[in-house]
This record gives sequence, C-alpha cells and structure tokens, in this order.
Amino acid sequence: MRRGTALGQVRGLGSAKEGAHHWWVQRLTAVSNLLLFAWFLTSIFTLPTLDHFTMIEWLRNPFVAVPMVLLSLSVFYHLRLGMQVMIEDYTQGGTRIALLLLTTAFAFGGAALSIFSVLTIAFGA
Repeated sequence: MRRGTALGQVRGLGSAKEGAHHWWVQRLTAVSNLLLFAWFLTSIFTLPTLDHFTMIEWLRNPFVAVPMVLLSLSVFYHLRLGMQVMIEDYTQGGTRIALLLLTTAFAFGGAALSIFSVLTIAFGA
C-alpha cells in the first residue's frame, strides 16, 4: 500500500518521520526552561544585594553553577528548535539551508560562550 501521491513520492514530499520527536523535544525544553528560569528568578530575588561581589560568590556555588549551565543549554537548544520550525515553514531552497546553518552556529556559539562564562566564574579564574 502506497502513501501519498505518485508526484509527492517523486518529489520526496511527505512525512520525514521526525515531526513527533521534534515536537516532544521542543516541549521538554520548554518545561525545563520554565523550571530552571523559575529557580533562577527565585535565587536572584533571595540574594541580599545584586552587586558584583555577591553575584560572583553566588555563581561559585556548585549548586548554582550546574543549574546555570543546564539553563544555558536548554535555552539555546530550545531557541534552535523554534527557529528551525520557523525557517522550515517560511523559507525555501538555498536560503533555508543557509539560515539553518546560521541558526545552529549561533545557538552553539551562544551556549558555548554562556557555559564558558559560568565555568570561568565557578572555578575562580
């Protein structure tokens, strides 16, 4: 039994069997963003002051540095997933490929810079 039209099969159109996984991962990163960001706001509001010294000492705590790294990973991965959906829905051809590559590079670079910054402070450099 064939699925789709003959023209759709020739053009390679139709389901790529990736949509459900993409949807679930996007929802999971959204939930993790919500939980981690709630932790972040709660932590910030419980600090006595928001001066430079207090923030540095706060980030040196491993129970703060690890969730900050997880928040960075989750936010940038969620950003990449959302941008991928928008790009795939509204662009075509070579522009689509270029934008997907740029989005992936931006998300990877942003996450790397964010994690590097947190770890630099956490390890006291």
